[in-house]
Amino acid sequence: MKHSPGEQLRDLMTLVRLPNLMVVALTMMLMRYAIIRPLLGAMPVTLAGEPMLSTVMTFRLGWIDFVILVISTCLITAAGYVINDYFDIRTDLINRGSIIVGNTITRRKAMMYHNILNILGVAGGTYVSARVGYVWLGVFFVLISGLLWFYSGTYKRQFLIGNIVVALLVAMVPMLVVVYDAGPIYRYYSHAATDFPGVAILFWWVGGFALFAFLTTLIREIIKDMEDFEGDRETGRKTLPVKSGFTICRVVVVVLTLMTILLLYFVWFRYLNDRITLIYISLLLALPMAVVIYRVITAGEKQHLHFASRLMKLVMLFGILYSLVAGAIITSGNIL
Repeated sequence: MKHSPGEQLRDLMTLVRLPNLMVVALTMMLMRYAIIRPLLGAMPVTLAGEPMLSTVMTFRLGWIDFVILVISTCLITAAGYVINDYFDIRTDLINRGSIIVGNTITRRKAMMYHNILNILGVAGGTYVSARVGYVWLGVFFVLISGLLWFYSGTYKRQFLIGNIVVALLVAMVPMLVVVYDAGPIYRYYSHAATDFPGVAILFWWVGGFALFAFLTTLIREIIKDMEDFEGDRETGRKTLPVKSGFTICRVVVVVLTLMTILLLYFVWFRYLNDRITLIYISLLLALPMAVVIYRVITAGEKQHLHFASRLMKLVMLFGILYSLVAGAIITSGNIL
């Protein structure tokens, strides 16, 4: 059956998970402009040779190069989604009853798309690495590309390894931003300023978002494995539900979710202690995660787990959007 170009384009957008790519781009932009920029603005420095001139630090990586970094990350992420569906045809037929690769998009075309997206993504990442003066950082993009391939072909079939790999890859998205911004900032201001405060605080703040992304992604991946139990069992995958059963999975999800909630309140109590953050955590993060716990514990059918997975995805989005609140608080001078 021949499919129209419109159908193929629509399915290609579905294949590369366009909404997820938009979230990746949003995450990177928010880390830079809602977290890193306010932090730089809150740390005045005195330029060497001009002792009377106090100024604030600014980005040393141009916005065009940053856009290339974002696009490169999205391209490699898209390539990962394509190769994932390439290897998952049989499992997706069992779990979802429909496929794109092998249907509207041939396996050969899917592999071609994967290669093109990877080449462009690695090339863009290497270019930006050279622009910041650390060309070796381009290796990260090669490693990410390789991890996505091996995840789809091998790791996701192994006990917990696939879940951890995905969680680490998601956590790397915000960290890429601080790595590519902090390097040039350090190199310039450590020589240009007499009272350079360093860049550690940038890593602490963005690292907090990365840790949240890691934990929530790990929780969601385990829930998704529970949802996909039938297909994973039929295709011989050794996921946590297949190897250990649903009871153990429920315990793991509950423990990880409670740990994430407690960690959020600890960070608030220890470092923030403002009312807006407390309300945000309670209503938009902790409460939905409590619902996830309830839904996973009481799940009697696949739809219940699907709901928990979707809700966890919403929690991840709210976690990213908290950067807007944090940026406003940093700018106000209440916290650093």
